[in-house]
Amino acid sequence: MFKPTPNPPDSETDTAQRASALHLKPAILKSTTPHNPSTMFIIAPNIATESLLAHACESLASASVMASDFATFLDGPQRSMLLGIQQVIMLADLAVNRALDNVAPLD
Repeated sequence: MFKPTPNPPDSETDTAQRASALHLKPAILKSTTPHNPSTMFIIAPNIATESLLAHACESLASASVMASDFATFLDGPQRSMLLGIQQVIMLADLAVNRALDNVAPLD
């Protein structure tokens, strides 16, 4: 006979144990082979922190302007979402600027 309802879900304890094993034992998830990142786009190791922060600041400022300009072509929820993304970019820009000031004060 055809069963009209699917199988019941696992018990809560089984689900909780799987979730805790996933979050509390991350070593299980690590593979045995090390991750080798691509060297296609690599930052030279001898670049000064000040230069890296200045470049990040300029990139974030450009991204903020692009998002703001693109938002003018949108309406409704999409515009609101893009302006929210732009605000996150601006906050990151402020944080990078503060870090840059801490590394290389203007005084």
